[in-house]
Amino acid sequence: MEVLNEIVGKNLKIYQDSEYFKFSLDSVLLPGFVNIKLRDKRILDLCSGNAPIPLILSLKTKIEIYGVELQKEIYDLALKSVKINHKEEQIKILNYDVRNLKDLFQGDFFDIITTNPPYFKTYKESKTSKNQVKANARHENTLTLEELLSISSYLLKNNASFYMVHRTERLIEILALLRKYRLMPKRIRFIYPYRGKSSKLFLIEAVKNGHEGLRVEDSLYIYNEDLSYTNEVLELFN
Repeated sequence: MEVLNEIVGKNLKIYQDSEYFKFSLDSVLLPGFVNIKLRDKRILDLCSGNAPIPLILSLKTKIEIYGVELQKEIYDLALKSVKINHKEEQIKILNYDVRNLKDLFQGDFFDIITTNPPYFKTYKESKTSKNQVKANARHENTLTLEELLSISSYLLKNNASFYMVHRTERLIEILALLRKYRLMPKRIRFIYPYRGKSSKLFLIEAVKNGHEGLRVEDSLYIYNEDLSYTNEVLELFN
């Protein structure tokens, strides 16, 4: 069922459909990790879903933002979300396969790329949702991590930044692939549900053809002991 929700604290509305999926806190944490420089001109968000990341980023900058979403059902929600927030002049949503973006954009075109991609590899024995839209959002059925990083490296300008949120269990693989595609890891921040628990997610910034030197930032805890949001998370909603 399609519903119109608010992104808490952002004065933004977003269309969602409970039959598919709803955007998660991951899509709020990532824009908060992004640094936008005065010289930046274009942002590209890959695997945009219903466009929470482009919408939140539009509150931080006036530059052009492109979002790419393959699944038509979710793309339609993204278009409606952009329109109801009157962001059509700034945010352009494309219903396109990320793997084929070389057909639309020349290399070295974007100053920033962001992504909250499918987290899980697909194996023959993988237990995926019977709902294909949900399955594609969670599993690498239509786009692998390596394909994502390859096209990102092509599209980014030299010394431009790539930002991603992903599962900590895949960190070693991600670091290796980033270096393979000349995306040098520069900043990383581990996310924990609360103190005493293992990290499930992390945020990372990599710079195309950047110099070596990785900074591990302070840990981010989502919940207090009473399961209320920590002050740091609450600040991200403001």
